[in-house]
Amino acid sequence: MTARVSLVLGATAALACSLAVSAAPQRSPADIIKQSAASDWRPLDGQNTLVMELNGGQVIFELAPRFAPRHAANIRKLARNGYYDGLAVIRVQDNFVTQWGDPVDEEKEPAKVKPLGDAEAKLPAEFSIAYRGLPIARLKDADGFAPVTGFSEGMPVAADPKKNRAWIPHCYGVIGAGRGNTVDSSNGSSLYVIIGQAPRALDLNITVVGRVLKGMELLSGLPRGGSNMGFYDKPEQHVPLQRVRLLADIPAAERPALEVLRTDTPTWQALVESRRHASGDWYVHSAEHTNVCNIGIPTRPLVPAAS
Repeated sequence: MTARVSLVLGATAALACSLAVSAAPQRSPADIIKQSAASDWRPLDGQNTLVMELNGGQVIFELAPRFAPRHAANIRKLARNGYYDGLAVIRVQDNFVTQWGDPVDEEKEPAKVKPLGDAEAKLPAEFSIAYRGLPIARLKDADGFAPVTGFSEGMPVAADPKKNRAWIPHCYGVIGAGRGNTVDSSNGSSLYVIIGQAPRALDLNITVVGRVLKGMELLSGLPRGGSNMGFYDKPEQHVPLQRVRLLADIPAAERPALEVLRTDTPTWQALVESRRHASGDWYVHSAEHTNVCNIGIPTRPLVPAAS
């Protein structure tokens, strides 16, 4: 009898504790960011951040050298060679991708194709890296495409520990290197960004090279292309790239001043939990769930150091 009473009391206490936790007020994402410390943020890496200038403004994206070192190095070369300057957005497929590259048809006008300079024309596929030893802030929630998901060094990550491989999933804002039928046919000369619902079936099939930090509206809001997978039908539809530069090569006075929330801090974990627990006067239901493509990594104007 005593044991039964003890079990009942224990279960009651556990339920009360659970209810207390679930009833605890959740800070909003805005409050979490507002209350963050300066050490929760990191500056842009000049050697791995690119600034792409379009007629409407700037698109800022960062490379992922841990996940695609050969492609990241080649993209740096292409940018420093001025390769991207004067190229164009050639494809906008609704709910899928915006792609940019050389608008010249290589099969019809091979002599007009823009040379790569000292950049490599072909690279080995970099679809995944080793999972063991990878610093990752893991998510609690299940993912249908990978046993493990989370964030590492500002990039969304999916992983399969049993196969010892990790990769960047195709989330909104992620940038990949276009390729042909052979896996080693990408080199960074043509890039695409995801502008729709995450097409995770592309994971482990294309080399992912980074993600957009700022300016997604300039890429996702472009006119959609034609029936051929969103490629523009006429040259006059192409959206010109004015210039693409590495941040390190831009004069200090002209550099975009941004910083990125680190994904290895308690503040990041609090932000993730706030996404899992929808709260506030507007919500009547919380899914108590999120996934790796539903959590954006915030940026903000760089806060000058106190003198």
